[in-house]
Amino acid sequence: MNVMTDATPNAPQSTEAPPRNEATQVVSHGPAFLSGRPIGEILRASVGLTEEKIQEALALQAEKGGRLGEVLVGMKAVSEEDVAKALGLQLDLPYLQRIFVEEVDPELVKKVPINFAKQSKIIPIALQQDETIAIAVADPLDTAVMDHARMLLGASLDPRIALASTIVDAINSVYDRSINEAEQLVDEMEATDLDSLAHELEEPKDLLDTDDEAPVIRLVNSILFRAAKERASDIHIEPMDRELLVRFRVDGVLQEVIKPPKRYQNSIVSRVKVMGQLNIAEKRLPQDGRIRIKLAGRDIDIRLSTIPTTFGERIVMRLLDKSATLLDLSEIGMGPQTLAGIESVIKRSHGIILVTGPTGSGKTTTLYGALSKINTPDLNILTVEDPVEYQLKGIGQMAISPKIGLTFAQGLRSFLRQDPDVIMVGEIRDKETAEIAIQASLTGHLVFSTVHTNDAAGAVTRLVDMGVEPFLVASSLTAILAQRLVRRVCPDCRVQYTPTDDELKELTHSRASLKERYGAEKIYKAAGCPSCNRTGYRGRTGIYEFLLVDDDVRQLVLKNVDASTIKKSAMSKGMLTLLEDGARKVAQGETTIAEVLSITQEDI
Repeated sequence: MNVMTDATPNAPQSTEAPPRNEATQVVSHGPAFLSGRPIGEILRASVGLTEEKIQEALALQAEKGGRLGEVLVGMKAVSEEDVAKALGLQLDLPYLQRIFVEEVDPELVKKVPINFAKQSKIIPIALQQDETIAIAVADPLDTAVMDHARMLLGASLDPRIALASTIVDAINSVYDRSINEAEQLVDEMEATDLDSLAHELEEPKDLLDTDDEAPVIRLVNSILFRAAKERASDIHIEPMDRELLVRFRVDGVLQEVIKPPKRYQNSIVSRVKVMGQLNIAEKRLPQDGRIRIKLAGRDIDIRLSTIPTTFGERIVMRLLDKSATLLDLSEIGMGPQTLAGIESVIKRSHGIILVTGPTGSGKTTTLYGALSKINTPDLNILTVEDPVEYQLKGIGQMAISPKIGLTFAQGLRSFLRQDPDVIMVGEIRDKETAEIAIQASLTGHLVFSTVHTNDAAGAVTRLVDMGVEPFLVASSLTAILAQRLVRRVCPDCRVQYTPTDDELKELTHSRASLKERYGAEKIYKAAGCPSCNRTGYRGRTGIYEFLLVDDDVRQLVLKNVDASTIKKSAMSKGMLTLLEDGARKVAQGETTIAEVLSITQEDI
């Protein structure tokens, strides 16, 4: 972002925060005495920045140049949001925490080219009663940008400060009309002679030569655009007896999107298969492919799978946002106790650290966060994955390919000849992979991997069930982290309520114990609004169960006891279960009792 400065220009003044219908969520102005003060002084007053950090930043600024705010953010002394708010206080401008894109004036947006808006980090919001235009800007001090925006819009501007990322997200959503275009395209296709088009699109040559304005191409593109905008992780195209169903998986839950008529099924399926470079003539066998596209400035990698069903080919596309920022371990919802435990074990020189949970529970994100935490030039870190989901700078990554005999076991065996310090194996699926991983850990390597079990203790018995000797498991395992993803309750529409005693009992808490342990003041339930697509939830966070393999646990493993005995032993020493960590998230107002119970029901 470019709003980081300690200058005090004659910026346009705003005397009041905009109302809700200006599509913004505003952080009000700060104390009047901070207006016009240096940015360092404002940060010291607003976020407690120390004088030592300010002086250190000033020294770096003198050495390398740049704005003071940028230097402080680079030092991680403050966040970008802290600096943006401070600039708002300095210039007496409102700070926009969020932009409600559904209420941005579309007529104003048409006047500003999308390339200029993205490059300049601006977006017009609304025409106000005094005929000025409220506009969100990342850098109100860039007079050239403000002058160009003023000419394009033909009115005086009333700037509000927002993070560059907030503005870009709003631009992508506002300018992309495809989010609501799918239904219109289906109607348009109804009006065309699709019988012949569907037949033609089954042939590779005609498909590849089809103009980009063809309705079927626009429909498929529209579905992909909409999925990216709604943060969908998967797209399902499912043939039924008399219709075609398109569903998105958003925050772990499938939602119906549109139902194109059955007669367009072959056209749509063929188009998707061509994009994934699959054989469109082969309809009897499952096929796998990959699609790489760019949507609204974001690089999206799509894993494509087709299978034959009774009513035609069924397609599932997994969307991986390659431009997404990898999350730090502290940003994925770990409590202080779990975070301290994980940060302790990932710094060890050897041993096996397992992350366990069902498919789609965020295990890969956690492993990447752990690797990023320890990734330094003095360590040789190698990963073998299925597939490589995100590129990690400075880390050697390899994707398995069973078709040519490159399995997890073969990849792991090869890695041991690459002088590694740390190895990540995407998943331990069989005895061979487990034994090689154990041997690697016993010979001085730190090994990260995943298994599919319901809880942390179950990972121990899963390895034994694979045929690994208990003494090998006991001597190599360092820690096990079980996890799930729960949906965050939407902050815009959540409703405070008093849960019943039965609900709290299922959460293994009473009203008093929940307040005593976590200081719970407010418990929320989901409602539904446009911001969360009427679901009541927006985004997800993790709940965790961290089991440290100490001497007592090792003795239990050697005795080949069941998972419940190991779990009880760990709980007696303070281990928080998934349900207990979920209760903590409920008490903190992040999720709901219903969501936690639905995710952890197998452990209740």
